Amino acid sequence: MQITPIHRIQGPGLFSPLNGQRLATRGVVTGTTRRGFFLQDPDGDVGEEHSHGIFVYQRRKQPPVGSLVGVVGTALDYVPYENARPTTQIEESATQVIQERGPSIEPVWLTADRVLVGQRRLSAFLNGLEGMLVGIPAGSTFVAPSNPYGDYVVVPPGASVTRTRQGGVLIDPVAPDRWLPGFRVVDYADAPEVHVGAELLEPVVGPLNFRVASYQIAATGPVHVKPSQIDVQPTGLRAAGRHVTVLTLNGFNLDAHVERRAHVHDPRRDVDDDLGDGRFDGLAGAIAHDAGCPDIVALQEIQDEDGAEITDAVSAGRTLTRLITAVRHAGGPEYDWAELAPEAGADGGQPGGNIRNAFLYRRERIALVDGSLRRLGEDTAVYEDSRKPLVARFRLIEHGGELEVINVHLASKRHQHGLFAPQQPGMDPRLALRVQQAELIGEQLSRLRAQGIDYYVTGGFNDCEFSDTLQALIGDHSANLVERVPAALRFDYNHRGLSQALMHGVVARRQLDGRSAEYEILHANALLGTPPGRLGAKPSDHAYVIARLELAP
Repeated sequence: MQITPIHRIQGPGLFSPLNGQRLATRGVVTGTTRRGFFLQDPDGDVGEEHSHGIFVYQRRKQPPVGSLVGVVGTALDYVPYENARPTTQIEESATQVIQERGPSIEPVWLTADRVLVGQRRLSAFLNGLEGMLVGIPAGSTFVAPSNPYGDYVVVPPGASVTRTRQGGVLIDPVAPDRWLPGFRVVDYADAPEVHVGAELLEPVVGPLNFRVASYQIAATGPVHVKPSQIDVQPTGLRAAGRHVTVLTLNGFNLDAHVERRAHVHDPRRDVDDDLGDGRFDGLAGAIAHDAGCPDIVALQEIQDEDGAEITDAVSAGRTLTRLITAVRHAGGPEYDWAELAPEAGADGGQPGGNIRNAFLYRRERIALVDGSLRRLGEDTAVYEDSRKPLVARFRLIEHGGELEVINVHLASKRHQHGLFAPQQPGMDPRLALRVQQAELIGEQLSRLRAQGIDYYVTGGFNDCEFSDTLQALIGDHSANLVERVPAALRFDYNHRGLSQALMHGVVARRQLDGRSAEYEILHANALLGTPPGRLGAKPSDHAYVIARLELAP
């Protein structure tokens, strides 16, 4: 069979002319994953419309990195899901090592001037490097915490971006879908625990892989890091007198049950042990220590008592009771809980989990007003197959004064097109839905203002403070307390290195006239890394936010 040079002509999102061809080729092994290895033609140049690298799918023993090998196989465009961007790879392959040490290949460096450019230019540049050897320079700053999978995201030296106080990168309202270089370390022994702000001491080099809708370097070898010091302090906001504190806490699909594999939708993803992993204790610590035992806790992503098992169970009583017990063991006060269970399978989220919002409240200070607990949007199209806002009115027992809290978890961004999607990159098909959901909540706020009732809207909005969703909710009569936080601290979530605020605290503007309203973000979860290989090490994937509101007499 004639030798075919590696020359993958493929525009972003297009199928390769090699697709389906049987070919023989040779090249230098530049890196490996658990599923195969990358091969690069050492004589190929660097261009914006073609690549001289390709992935060889081979799960058996792989040739050593740096060796020159010959490969015979079939070139196929791999499409992991419908409408995904295809990636070309060689399958059904036979491999022969020609030389233990092949020609050296100089990596293409992902410097700030090359990657912090417009989307079209960036997409063409990275497409032309897919499968080829690239590098991240020393001196780059880690802008996302390490996760259990060995993933890292950095910003190169000299980047002109808006930074957080701790060294991260704030989302840009003008270019919210920015791509930052990242890499994955397969061998967890070589993958350090990293906090935001750490510095890369030595370059990271490896082939550029396209996975999970984005580009990422498949790195080999140990990663050398100058650690960052993150000072995590508990809140200074305290409940006292007529001041009520409300903590917003995402439970990250919390349940008190180890699922049976035969009873879940996806055994690989849907079986977990939140108790054994310490997530209940972590959330309890956030309530009792980090947040100073707040009056009210607005919870999101609480699952039913048998977790992701697909059964008729819908009550979350056991889950909430275990959390309250953990808070008491952590030295916190006695809390009561309030929730309204959804119909089985009606509110979206993880199959079988029956996700919902819920409240905890301190029984010695706070009373739940009888008949006030309800869910908004039960019979509306905009909340079909979506988490319904949970509404409760709370009263200060000793001092009087009432506050209506609306706990939201708007439609997710899970269906948003990636920055490198073949069609409409970055498009969010659920943005219009979230705007409609916000408008429905806004109608409730209008009624509360007409009655002179104080309110606080909090939870997971899945949109930033500058979004159409928040603008639709706030209008002329409300204010978002997030905007009182200094810009360099205005984030509660980290998505691929971009720090952003997805939780918010909305009050009526009249509540700010002559009364205090404070808002603080406890950043630990968005800054502190977890050791690679340790699933369940973090109690939540969101930071915690707390408000201190002065109620009217």
